[in-house]
Amino acid sequence: MNSSRIPRITTWLVLAFFYLPIGVLILNSFNLSRFGTTWQGFSLKWYQRLLEREDLWAALANSLKVAAIASVGAMILGTCAAFALHRHRSRLQTAHGLLITMPLVLPEILMGMSLLLLFVSIGARLSLVTVTIAHVTFCISYVTLVVQSRLQDFDFQIVDAARDLGATRLQAFRKVLLPLLAPGILAGGLLAFTLSIDDFVVTFFVKGPGSDTLPVVIYSMIKKSREFPVINALSTLLLAATFLAVWASQRLTMEKK
Repeated sequence: MNSSRIPRITTWLVLAFFYLPIGVLILNSFNLSRFGTTWQGFSLKWYQRLLEREDLWAALANSLKVAAIASVGAMILGTCAAFALHRHRSRLQTAHGLLITMPLVLPEILMGMSLLLLFVSIGARLSLVTVTIAHVTFCISYVTLVVQSRLQDFDFQIVDAARDLGATRLQAFRKVLLPLLAPGILAGGLLAFTLSIDDFVVTFFVKGPGSDTLPVVIYSMIKKSREFPVINALSTLLLAATFLAVWASQRLTMEKK
């Protein structure tokens, strides 16, 4: 075999390993067969069943609420953290940077357990509030890194020029700095939204009665009712939504200043 073909073949094998199961899942969501072992014809039956599941739509509403609030909170706190890390150099900021990057490498099960112990120790009732706080905690890191990458090539002389022309600090921030950084902040927010709405491990530890999110309900369906066709249809819709969010985040990240 020609050695020049080895990298290409390896790439195709890796892509098949990652994306072939996803392709099968999408295909089975349109399969009339309940178990998906054989193709029995094209059908939208499972999507119709999905529309009839009120528990899934309630869980989706919970996931969207948590993801929306968590992404906004992460955008605000993550942007502030990125500014502090970019503009100031000290031992305190070094420790700050370590705390920001730690959730990126910390196992999710450890983060979920530690947050659960924190909420129990302070007597907090487990609910959507605790789930939202937990999601903000791990989403801040991603927003901070995205905004930091935006700040590395940012020309702050534009802000100084606005100040020289008579703008106040607030006006320079609101009319000059914020619009230029908005694509990076929104990209981090979209990434945080995607991570939040897909999270299962941390949510499983900190959720309370009546605060199940969509990934938790899907896990329960797999373990108990084993409704795989409906799960395939739901997963296909989630894949499409996630793909659009990641695509929009990348477009905003690559947008020129």
